[in-house]
Amino acid sequence: MNQKSIKIIVSGKVQGVGFRYATVQVANQMNVTGTVKNLLNGDVEIVACADEETLKLFCHKIEQSPTPFGKVANMQIQDCSNQDFHNFTVKY
Repeated sequence: MNQKSIKIIVSGKVQGVGFRYATVQVANQMNVTGTVKNLLNGDVEIVACADEETLKLFCHKIEQSPTPFGKVANMQIQDCSNQDFHNFTVKY
């Protein structure tokens, strides 16, 4: 399968609600590799790598908020250069 990498900027109620850790759980269930981190402006940045169909489904799940305490107001998705991750981790 062709691997693809995308960067997702998620805004809304996405910090202080377990969003990053729930994102890791979703990614691990779907065999998506990459990273997730909080940004200083209150957004969350996700870099995700998988085949295109898996990434579409991953984005859909993130848009629904992987945690019941979060609420996604907006997502900006852009292609980025292919990354070579071995797992999905939280960056600090």
